[in-house]
Amino acid sequence: MSGEGYFPRGSSILRRVHDERLVGLFYGQRALCIGALMPLNYVGTMAHTHWRDRLFQRLAHTAEQFETVYFGTRAQADALLVRVHRMHRQVHGTLPFDAGATAKGTAYDAFNPELMLWTVAIIAESALHFYELFIGRLSDAEREAYWQDYLRFGELFGTPRESCPRTYVEFRQWWDAQLNSELMYLTEEARYVGHATAFRIPLPPLHQPFTLAHNAIQLGSLPPVVREHYGLRYGPADRLAYAAAVAGIRAGRIVTPDLLAKGSSAIFYRQIAVSEARRIARDQAPVKLAGRF
Repeated sequence: MSGEGYFPRGSSILRRVHDERLVGLFYGQRALCIGALMPLNYVGTMAHTHWRDRLFQRLAHTAEQFETVYFGTRAQADALLVRVHRMHRQVHGTLPFDAGATAKGTAYDAFNPELMLWTVAIIAESALHFYELFIGRLSDAEREAYWQDYLRFGELFGTPRESCPRTYVEFRQWWDAQLNSELMYLTEEARYVGHATAFRIPLPPLHQPFTLAHNAIQLGSLPPVVREHYGLRYGPADRLAYAAAVAGIRAGRIVTPDLLAKGSSAIFYRQIAVSEARRIARDQAPVKLAGRF
C-alpha cells in the first residue's frame, strides 16, 4: 500500500476521468468560470492569493496540485495536503461590499463547509462534463462511484462529508438548485476574471486553431444560466462552432493512442504558465487586475 494513491488506477472512477488529458485541458477553466459566481468563494480566494496578477500561473499551479492527489502516492498527497491546510488557515475575512444577496460584512473562511463544498462541486461537475462530452457517458453506477470518490477528495482537503450531498443524484439536485439560487452573483472583477480565464488562455499564435475550438467548446459547455450571468450570447453560429469542435476532438481522440491521450497534463499546464509569464514580461498580460478588486 505504500506506493498506492488515494485513487488507484483500475478501481477509481475519479482516476479514470482525470486520466484523460482532454479533461485536464478543459475542466479547470470552466470550473473557475462557474466558481466565480459565488462571491464569498471568489473574494476569499482573490484576497489571499499570491497569484493575483498571474491567473493562468495560479490555475496551472492548482491543477498540478490536484494531480498530485489524483495520481500520486499517499505520501505525496499527504505532504501536499499539509501545505495546503497550513495555507488555508490564513484565508478568512469578511465581504467588503454587497454582492447580490450576500451582504457586506458576511464572513468567509476557507474551512466553511458550504464554501468548501462549492469548490469541490465545480471541479467534480466540470471534469465529468468533459469526460462524458469527449469520451463517453458513465453508467449510473459509475457516476455514483465517481461522486463517492469526490467526497473522499473533499475530505482530504477538510470538507466534512456530512455537509455534502450523499449520492450523485442528490448532488445533481443540489447543483441545479445552487446555479439557480439568489446566491449566484458576479462582482465586476469576478465577471472579468471568470470570462478571461475561460476565453483568453495565453497560447502562442501557432495554437490559434486550438484556441478557437477551445473557446467554442467552453462557451457551449456552460450551463445556460451561467451564460446569462455573464451576458454571453449563444446563437446558431455558436452552436454550429461548438458541434464542429466537439466532433473534431472526439474523432481525434478515437485515433490517438492511450500513451498520448492519457496521463498527467502537467506539461501543458506549465506551457501555459510560461506563456503567460512571457506576456507579462512584455507588458502584454492576458488578464490585468489593477484597480479592479
